[in-house]
Amino acid sequence: MNKHLFIKLAILAVITVLICIVLAQIGGLVRERQDRQREAAQSVEQSLAGPQALAGPLLVRSCKESWTTRSTDGKTEIADSRDFWLTVTPTTLKINGMLSPEVRHRGLFKVNTYAAQLNLEASWDTLGSLVPKAEHANGKLVCSDPAVAVKLSDTRGIRTAELKRDGHALSVQAGTLHPSLHNGLHALLPALRLDEPLTLAIKLHVVGSQRLGLVPAAGDTQVSLQSSWQHPSFTGQFLPLEHQIGVSGFSARWQVSSLASNAAADLQAGNPLPTLTPDDSLPYTPTPAPRPERTRSLDVLAVELIDPVNPYVMSDRAIKYGLMFIALTFVTVGLTELLTGRRVHPVQYLLVGLALSLFFLLLLSLSEHLPFLVSYLIAAGAAAVVLTQYAAAMLGGWLRGAAFGGGIALLYGALYVLLSREQTALVIGAVLLFAVLAVVMTLTRRLDWYRLTSGNQQGE
Repeated sequence: MNKHLFIKLAILAVITVLICIVLAQIGGLVRERQDRQREAAQSVEQSLAGPQALAGPLLVRSCKESWTTRSTDGKTEIADSRDFWLTVTPTTLKINGMLSPEVRHRGLFKVNTYAAQLNLEASWDTLGSLVPKAEHANGKLVCSDPAVAVKLSDTRGIRTAELKRDGHALSVQAGTLHPSLHNGLHALLPALRLDEPLTLAIKLHVVGSQRLGLVPAAGDTQVSLQSSWQHPSFTGQFLPLEHQIGVSGFSARWQVSSLASNAAADLQAGNPLPTLTPDDSLPYTPTPAPRPERTRSLDVLAVELIDPVNPYVMSDRAIKYGLMFIALTFVTVGLTELLTGRRVHPVQYLLVGLALSLFFLLLLSLSEHLPFLVSYLIAAGAAAVVLTQYAAAMLGGWLRGAAFGGGIALLYGALYVLLSREQTALVIGAVLLFAVLAVVMTLTRRLDWYRLTSGNQQGE
């Protein structure tokens, strides 16, 4: 093999490794900025409220049974007692909500928050489950007035709460009374008749960050949400029956039966609310990983206010194509060498590779201040101009430099298509690589590789 060609290929391999190191460093910077963005989101959640998950309303009632038993010798009586709770979830639950998005900033980073106006209408066909039953023959029962409770993941987000029974406002208090329901609010229901149906109306104004989840803890749950946010992501165990997304926002409607969800029974059993992290928002699978039933979080239907073009996600995805991008450029330069006889020094390959690599750094820095498309056009345009004028000198003519710059522009255009078409990125990338290979094979189909490697180049 030609000694000089072998040395040049070895140098180009080293240059490629150096370029990979540069890309890795830029990728590390992207991940560091992503971590900073998550820290900003956590800071907003600590100051405002986190993602909100809401369960309820449900009726709760505390009872105490007292009884006596005789000792083993039959001479003395021993007093004993037990405390227990009675709970009942609604027969039907209707929720209508409006989400008003509010973008908050921590330095360069923005966090999507919302203010939600929720109107809940819950009805119980029967309240027989609130009637206590003694477990001992001589047991005496004492029970408190029933109360209606609503469980909320972050009560700091409650701005106003209004509960009405038959059009009469109830006094709303903090806490749920029930020991396993934890955070939330409640209202006492004095003089409640347990042999009649019950309907309650609840209005809640709550704020939260990024995600809102509602637990379908009723025999039949119907949920309707509207918002001016144009980019919702529907998650949880239940997707909407129907939804509309447009320039004015979105609307969605859910309907969940107790036949499809154990949320009502799980809520009465004291199971925790979901945290609405990505792991908790994964679609439902029929065979989830085994875990203790007591730690199983409640089923939820949720919506997330997402950014369709996250600059850090887009930059990270762009860098993953960086090596392919640089390899295609090196192939283009190499083909020009072979077909024109114009020699290109390894240092020139290095400078071209660095210019292509710094495009990704320029893209990242600009996208923190400008829309991603604008940032991409500026970064790509700057790189294409620099490489065009450099290629004109490197390849020996402005015509060749313009052709090289045009090829770089096409590559930038292809890269943007790959970034913006996530669902079809694989097929687009495969077609692009196949087309490049076809062009290379066509241009070199008459090249005598044996004579090339022995020291003589022969073009077409």
